[in-house]
Amino acid sequence: MLLSGLATGPAFGATVLQCVPYARIVSGVDIQGDALTWWDRAEDHYKRGHKPKKGAVLAFRPFGPMMLGHVAVVSKVLDGRHVLVRHANWSSPGAIEEDVPVVDVSEEGDWSAVRVWHGPTGQMGVRTNPTFGFIYPARGKLRPFVPDATLGSSVRLAAVDPDQWRKEKAPAVKAPAAATPGRAMQAIAASRRVPRLEADLSVTRYADNAPSQRTLGAIIADIRREAALD
Repeated sequence: MLLSGLATGPAFGATVLQCVPYARIVSGVDIQGDALTWWDRAEDHYKRGHKPKKGAVLAFRPFGPMMLGHVAVVSKVLDGRHVLVRHANWSSPGAIEEDVPVVDVSEEGDWSAVRVWHGPTGQMGVRTNPTFGFIYPARGKLRPFVPDATLGSSVRLAAVDPDQWRKEKAPAVKAPAAATPGRAMQAIAASRRVPRLEADLSVTRYADNAPSQRTLGAIIADIRREAALD
């Protein structure tokens, strides 16, 4: 179920919600500093590893336009290669996305490389993102996030109806490790455990027009090009 309109789209140049304060609140992992520093700062304070667990923080390495790294909180583990996450400031500036898919595309299955759901296009993103691994809080409990103007403006891009997980009883479908990311997600979607999320159209327009973002047309072209290669 789509939840949108949490707040109006952030104005260009305005302060927007960043991934770090959002992940800190939702996970309870109390680490300060930019996302790229979280993995090292977690040493001696939190357990770290390469296996997804509910409530764990997935720490992304700096890569491409993601110069300060990124952090996302695991909300549900589907299987060894697929999880749902909650994070902010990914698909568009200040956007909050809840329970959206992330797939492990690493050769060793150690979550060192992932692809992430892109809300405006309703597809898995085309970029492969390197990660450090998972930071585990003392308790794998998700905490509610209440919008706070002091943290920057935000908009909820998409969310899944929690009741859907209890209603769907179809067995999980695990794609072979050698499967391409596109086919892996198709296999999971076939099991009806990852519903297709719809984007808030107002946010799609915002993301499409943001001068700091790639255009929606360019992203769709990349997705089609990759589908043809598959």
